Amino acid sequence: MEGIISFGNKRNYEDFKKQIPVDVLPLFDSIREFCFKLGENVIEDVRMHRVVFCKSMTFRWFLDVEPEKGGVKIKIQKSRKDPIQIIQIKTEQNISQFTGFFEEAYQNIH
Repeated sequence: MEGIISFGNKRNYEDFKKQIPVDVLPLFDSIREFCFKLGENVIEDVRMHRVVFCKSMTFRWFLDVEPEKGGVKIKIQKSRKDPIQIIQIKTEQNISQFTGFFEEAYQNIH
């Protein structure tokens, strides 16, 4: 799959999702799918406890997604000058109320 890259431990999303709680997996997958729809230059960096979405090979990350019990914790970076925003989304919430933040971060990160 294009847009997937992993460093060091060579983990991929298929390996990573085994550690995501079953009730959180659909939420995590929907966030992941939305990120890939933002543009062809979105790169996924699978890390030990989270997945980071970057814009192109410059690796300016805009979203850092970590599964938690009952939901996900997301760090949003819109620019290197602005403070990082942290939000938590519970499994019963729909991501549609947050996608504007994701898209704005993707558009603004350089």
